[in-house]
Amino acid sequence: MRLYSPPKPLAPRRLARCLGHSGLVPFVIPAALLWAGPSAWHAFASQALGAYAAVIVSFLGGIHWGLAFRDGGAARFLWGVLPSLVAAAALLLPARHALLLLGLMLLLCYGVDRRVYPAHGLQAWLGLRLQLTAVATMSCLFGAARC
Repeated sequence: MRLYSPPKPLAPRRLARCLGHSGLVPFVIPAALLWAGPSAWHAFASQALGAYAAVIVSFLGGIHWGLAFRDGGAARFLWGVLPSLVAAAALLLPARHALLLLGLMLLLCYGVDRRVYPAHGLQAWLGLRLQLTAVATMSCLFGAARC
């Protein structure tokens, strides 16, 4: 017997789209600085990009922690904490390796979300998630290529 029934699908509102897209600025600017900025800024830009990517990867795991409160699934709790652990470990790596790992984690988080969101009535968010993930991942990978 299932105790939880997902709500009807919720579509992202305009505010969520605007905030999501503005959240790409801390990905794009440091990545651009690594390629077009003065070399004196490269260490700062790579650190800023890695730190922000780690925060976002942790946030994406936190969404699943919240979903686990609704459905009580142990796997959801486990997945909810894994991105944070990987993000914390990435911050201990050299910038190139950290950005590569975080870029891959962003992709992995999206892949998991594609499987999980529909069961929770959140499939309408996947289009926005794809856009945000593509830009964030490319920023991390372009940044890593320049480190």
